[in-house]
Amino acid sequence: MLNKYNKNAQSTLLQVKSITKKFGEFYANDTINLSINAGRVHALLGENGAGKSTLVKMMYGALQPTSGTIHWQGNEVSIASPAHARDLGIGMVFQHFSLFEALTVVENISLALPPELRQGDLSHRIADLSQDYGLPLNPAALVADLSVGERQRIEIVRCLLQQPKLLIMDEPTAVLTPQEAQALFATLRRLVEEGCAVLYISHRLEEVKQICHDATILRHGKLVAEVDPQEETAATLAQLMVGASVHKVSRDNNDQVGDVLLELSNLYQNSSTPFGVDLVDVNLQVKSGEILAVAGIAGNGQGELFGVISGEECNPNQNAISLLGQAGDGLNINQRRCLGAAFVPEERMGHGAVEHLSLTDNILLSRHGCIDTHSPLDRGWLGIDKKQLAQLNQVIGADYDVRKSKEDAAAGSLSGGNLQKFVVGRELNRKPKVLVINQPTWGVDAGAAALIRQAVIDLSRQGSAILIISQDLDEIFELADTIAVMSRGQLSPIYAAGDLTREQIGLMMAGSHEQSDFNSNLDAGA
Repeated sequence: MLNKYNKNAQSTLLQVKSITKKFGEFYANDTINLSINAGRVHALLGENGAGKSTLVKMMYGALQPTSGTIHWQGNEVSIASPAHARDLGIGMVFQHFSLFEALTVVENISLALPPELRQGDLSHRIADLSQDYGLPLNPAALVADLSVGERQRIEIVRCLLQQPKLLIMDEPTAVLTPQEAQALFATLRRLVEEGCAVLYISHRLEEVKQICHDATILRHGKLVAEVDPQEETAATLAQLMVGASVHKVSRDNNDQVGDVLLELSNLYQNSSTPFGVDLVDVNLQVKSGEILAVAGIAGNGQGELFGVISGEECNPNQNAISLLGQAGDGLNINQRRCLGAAFVPEERMGHGAVEHLSLTDNILLSRHGCIDTHSPLDRGWLGIDKKQLAQLNQVIGADYDVRKSKEDAAAGSLSGGNLQKFVVGRELNRKPKVLVINQPTWGVDAGAAALIRQAVIDLSRQGSAILIISQDLDEIFELADTIAVMSRGQLSPIYAAGDLTREQIGLMMAGSHEQSDFNSNLDAGA
């Protein structure tokens, strides 16, 4: 039960007063005032591009404000760097981990600590502290061998060793099973009982209601609301974030399933990287009109699965992959696109889009291999029809609400959520017969997530076969007709979505289907 009136919630730790941050003429933050109190979990909410990341980067010393002031424990401060922030007592756990896979837990933690905290038996301190806070770690373990949940523990323990008074967490449950998320919440409750403050950034509004005492909502760089999340619903919080009612995803009964358009048969695939995961005897079918979701904790072979289906990784068995009735062996990614397939990778920047290229050039990158005389982008000997390409960029931007500083902006100038909308919209615009999409709504706000999910459902109901790879169970249950779970390169049997609970999927994500008693555990809901 959430303790609304923590006995340690007495003092204001951090205040920002009239904070403004400009990039050129663009206001990322516009005269924001915010107070964070000890002993409370404070949610920072907003759409993609609302200014959340900019604000916390100024609190953590990674950016400097254009104007306004920051006050720490009543004194005005200029936080010059993240090291200075940590000296003050501000720690941050980023959404994307900064760990070296070839090093051990203790080596990774040591690299980030000041010299005085590296002295003595650091391994013993890590083991004791991690056990005490319910985040058990083996200091000698190699990071490459750890699950994503365990890797997040390293980041948290690294912060806790520095005894922070304020802990900033960015999307902390995005890579966790439901069971791991509940364990994290127990740790956060322990911290606030001890007087620590937590600034919590998340797009998962039900968990905000579960653990947060206060919520500040940003929209277009401005503070638009400060509310008690316990007195709001997830829908009203989302409405405050976007300034309008969030579209409710509509999903009709799936009675139009047709032929198998994507099939993997006894697929084995060795990882091409030293710390990757080998795929072991993977079998699946995705039919026309069907959405199959593959759940799993990151780093369990999902990237390798995406690579071998998309053609980025070669598979020696010509009978292992069938795509739209053709053997996938020997077909590169452009040839698979020309058959009618489309692919959205997990990494939007660098993999899904090239940072320094314009949006129109990024559209061309995924279409150039299939431009022929039947394509609207073809002008014969004159080359590419740039007018059509510009119109296509406008259509994608309008259909998927891609917000940008100018019409044909560089991909790297978009916020993460807006780039995700662009990359997904670029592929859905092609109306592919097979769509493989890895983390469809990673890091996007509630409004954008609803937009993307509805578009995916609509495409499937038009006859496309869709394979979703996702760690978000809310997303999986909203989208999927059928569900399988991947753990350590092995894929579970495929189940109808209505036959599984969140808890059962959580067990499977932890590897229960690798055990001989998998089916008995699943039937028991253990």
